[in-house]
Amino acid sequence: MKNFKYILIGTALLISPFISAQEVVPETYINPLDIDYTYMVYNSSNNISYRSGADPAVIEFQGEYYMFVTRSFGYWHSKDLINWEFIKPEQWYFEGSNAPTAFNYNDSLVYFAGDPAGYGSILYTDDPKSGKWTPTASISNNIQDSELFIDDDGKTYLYWGSSNVHPLKVKMLDKDDRFLETGVEKELINLVEEEHGWERFGENNYHPTLKEGYMEGASMTKHNGKYYLQYAAPGTQFNVYADAAYVGETPLGPFKYMKNNPISFKPGGFTNGAGHGITMQQTNGQYWHFATMALASNSHWERRLAMFPTYFDDEGLMYTITSYGDYPLYGPDHPTKAGLHNGWMLLSYKGETTVSSSQMQIRKSTATDGDFDITEMPLEKNSEGEIISNLLTDESPKSFWVAEANDDNQWVEIEMLAPGNIYAFQLNFHDQEAGIYTRTEGLRHRYTLEVSEDGENWKTVEDRSKSFEDTPNAYITLNQPVRAKYVRYNNIEVPGNNLALSEIRVFGKGFGKKPSRVKSFEVSREEDRRDASFTWKAVKGAQGYNIRWGIAPDKLYHAWLIYDSNEHFMRNLDRDTEYYFQIEAFNENGISERSEVIYVE
Repeated sequence: MKNFKYILIGTALLISPFISAQEVVPETYINPLDIDYTYMVYNSSNNISYRSGADPAVIEFQGEYYMFVTRSFGYWHSKDLINWEFIKPEQWYFEGSNAPTAFNYNDSLVYFAGDPAGYGSILYTDDPKSGKWTPTASISNNIQDSELFIDDDGKTYLYWGSSNVHPLKVKMLDKDDRFLETGVEKELINLVEEEHGWERFGENNYHPTLKEGYMEGASMTKHNGKYYLQYAAPGTQFNVYADAAYVGETPLGPFKYMKNNPISFKPGGFTNGAGHGITMQQTNGQYWHFATMALASNSHWERRLAMFPTYFDDEGLMYTITSYGDYPLYGPDHPTKAGLHNGWMLLSYKGETTVSSSQMQIRKSTATDGDFDITEMPLEKNSEGEIISNLLTDESPKSFWVAEANDDNQWVEIEMLAPGNIYAFQLNFHDQEAGIYTRTEGLRHRYTLEVSEDGENWKTVEDRSKSFEDTPNAYITLNQPVRAKYVRYNNIEVPGNNLALSEIRVFGKGFGKKPSRVKSFEVSREEDRRDASFTWKAVKGAQGYNIRWGIAPDKLYHAWLIYDSNEHFMRNLDRDTEYYFQIEAFNENGISERSEVIYVE
C-alpha cells in the first residue's frame, strides 16, 4: 500500500504542470458607482422622470462608511466602500437633503445638514445605521451647498455658497449651543475665469453667451496641519465639472490657490465630470474623493457618483487620479493600487449589436431643462433582417435604445470586433419616461447574461432572473474569466414601462497586440493661454488615446481620454501656469508605452 501511495504522488507530480490553476481575480469597482440611485422629485411637475445621484458627502464613522446624496430621501451604508445598502431614516427633510454635508465628531456623533429650503437645520445621531436622528432648531436661512467642519479644538465652521456671482463664505458656530452663530460671516474665494480656464462655463469650458461659471460645493479637508478648502465649477451638467482647492494655515484663511488645480477632473471617456464632492479618509489611511458625474440626458440635473483615489505629494499638493476612471479599478483594500486602473480593457467598443425590437434609438442631451439636443436614429436592419443598435457600444451615456416592451422577449446581442477573455460587465440602463418621481421601494433589474465563442453555443455567466436588487448601473464581475466573442443580454424585468439601455460595456483582455507608441505628438498653446491644441499621428489598431498633463514631469495628475480622433482642443488650462504633456494609445489588448514628456511654456 505504501508503494501504491508513492506511485500516486509521483503521478500527480508528473501531471501537475498541465493542470491550470484558477486565476486570482482582484476585487474591483467601476464608475459610475453601482448603487440604487433615487428617482428625483425635482422636475416631477413637468413629468420628467429620471434618477440622479449628486453632491456626495461620505464619512467614516466607527469603522464603517455613510454616504449622503442630494434628494435621495435617505443615505447609504457600507463596510468596504464598494457594497452600499440604502437606509431610510425616520426623520428627514421633506424633499430629501440638498447638497448635503456630514461630519463625524470624535467617533461619537454624526452631524448632518442639507435642508432644501436653505434654513440650515442640523440633525445629529450616535447611531446612523438605525436611521434615527435628532434635529436642532434652524440656525440661519439662505444656506445652500453647505459644509460643516469641526476642527480638532472643537471650533465649528460652516462654509457655503452656490452662485456665478457671489463668493464662498464661512461663519463660525457653537456646536455646544444649538450651532448658533458666534461671529460675523466672512467672504473667502471666488472664481477667476480670466486666469483659470477650467472655471469657464459650458461643455468643454465653452458657452456662446454665458461666461461666468458657478462656484459651489464647498468642502474642507485638514491634512498635516493645512486646510484644503475645496469647491466645484463651472456647472454640474458639463463634462468639465471639477473640484479644486485653496490652501490655508487656518480654517478662516487666508487661502492660496493651489497651482495644480483642479484636483478632481475627468472631462473625457464614457462618463464625465468629477465635481462637487468630498474628500474622506479610509480606515487604512487611504484618501478618497467622491464626486458628481454629469449625465444630463433627461435633465441637466441627471447625474451619477464616482470615487477616485486621492493623495498629497511632497509639496503638500492635493491631487486625485481619474485616469481610466470609468474602467474597472482596484478595490479600496488593495495594498498598493487602490482605485487605479487594473488593466482590464474595453472589449465591446463598436461591437456589432442587434436587438429584439426598437421603439426608438436616440442621442439626447441637455444643458438647460426644456432645451434638448435630440437626434433620432433611423431603423436599420442587417442582411438577416435583425434590428441594429450600435448606440449600445458607442461609449456615450447620452445615446440610448428603447425596446418595444419590458418583458422576457427583449434581448441584446453584441458581436465584439475580436474575441477576448471577459472579466466584467457594466450595464447602464436608461430612464425613458419611466413614470417614477421619488424614492420607490421594490424596484428591481432581472436578466441573464450569456457568452459565446461562435454565436451558436451559449453559456450563462450571470443569472439575475430572480434578483430583488435595483441596479441602474450594474457592475458584474466573474469569478473566473471566460473566452468569448459574443455577449447576450436577456431581459426579464426592469423598472419603467420599456426596457431602455444606454450602454453595455464588456471588460477583459484581448488576445492581440497592444498599440505601438504614439509618434509626432505636438502641443500648441493658443493666444489665449487657457487654450491648447494637440495633434499626433494615428496609431494602427488603437481605440483611442489618453492625454496626461501637469505642472511637472513627475506631476502629470490630469488625464483626458479620447476615442478615435488624433487631434484635440482643450480650454481648461490656467493662464499663468507652465505645463508638461504626454500621450499614450490604448485598445482592447492594452496600453502603449507613453510618449516623451513635452514641456510647454
